[in-house]
Amino acid sequence: MRLRTNRIAMLLFAGAAGIMPAAAQGNDFLSLVENPSMETNYILLGMAILQVIIVLTLSGIMKTLGGNGQVWVNYLKGRKAGMALLPLFAGLGLEVQAATPAVAMMTSQNLFWWLFVTNLVFFIIIIAQLTVLKGLVRTLSGEYEESTAAKASEPDFADTILSKLTKRVEPEKEKDILMHHEYDGIRELDNVLPPWWLWLFYGTIIWGAVYVVNVHVTKVWPDQETEYAEEMAQAEVDIAAYLALQAAAVDENTVVMLSDASALGSGKATFEEFCKACHGAAGEGNAVGPNLTDAYWIHGGSINDLFRTIKYGVAEKGMQSWKGELNPQQMQAVASYILSLQGSNPPNAKQPQGELYVPKEAAPEEPATEQPDASADAAVALVQ
Repeated sequence: MRLRTNRIAMLLFAGAAGIMPAAAQGNDFLSLVENPSMETNYILLGMAILQVIIVLTLSGIMKTLGGNGQVWVNYLKGRKAGMALLPLFAGLGLEVQAATPAVAMMTSQNLFWWLFVTNLVFFIIIIAQLTVLKGLVRTLSGEYEESTAAKASEPDFADTILSKLTKRVEPEKEKDILMHHEYDGIRELDNVLPPWWLWLFYGTIIWGAVYVVNVHVTKVWPDQETEYAEEMAQAEVDIAAYLALQAAAVDENTVVMLSDASALGSGKATFEEFCKACHGAAGEGNAVGPNLTDAYWIHGGSINDLFRTIKYGVAEKGMQSWKGELNPQQMQAVASYILSLQGSNPPNAKQPQGELYVPKEAAPEEPATEQPDASADAAVALVQ
């Protein structure tokens, strides 16, 4: 007798799957779980009883086939597994009996989940029993030993792959490929080249032919000189993008004076658009803003001071903050342009305001204090 355990398990699962939609009575599964009917619970209870019968039946078959001393029977005994779940049903009964009219009894939904989990556990036990039973049948019929012996006689997967990659000769056949020459008792085997090495060698030949045709004949692929030029051009683009990103990170602490014509031209355009109304077309100042062409500054005259003033503004003096309208590069460029106006002396320049700003590098050094000559003091001491 040969048991088709996989088919039995599939039929059991299909039967359980067919009963559940019938119990749903036209509702979807979500509504069935949220508000199950008592008919559904009765069906689950009947399925649980049916599975208990199947567990006990399979346990009897396993005991008959394997005997009391068989390790297969000790692996999983259906009766004990079924008896282990009796407390589950006992808990159900106790919970229902413990309910009083003053306290709400077990809901239909709770009962549904108890029965659902119970059926699931029984189903897993049945699948395990069928698997063990299948092994019992194969062992008793001798099929298991035959298949094990056949697998032991066949080479494993790793040996098969290694043999195909190396084309090695079996040790008992090495005498057929022994070469005639001998040195100090050592003889050489006339082995063939390993297939993996030959595949790599043939692959390099094929690749060389493809490269010559595509690069030097049809010129579909660029040659090395063209690739180098393209990579250098891309590198310049990447460098420009990186510098632009770094420029965007400029603040009042890292800003530096720009002197190239393009930067000053950009700063001039920004000045004429945003600053001319308050500081004059040439930076000479007017009734609102101070003169930007002299050496006197109200809030500092360094590039850092100008950048900070442009960025944050001076609300009490009517100078607005431009950080919302100008990006860091524009503020750096316009600050550099303003500093380039120093000493231009435009007509109608406004009187100086603030304090004279002297750059640190242009500030005069303090004279060194002369130290008394120690030798002269020593000579005076000797004379005295």
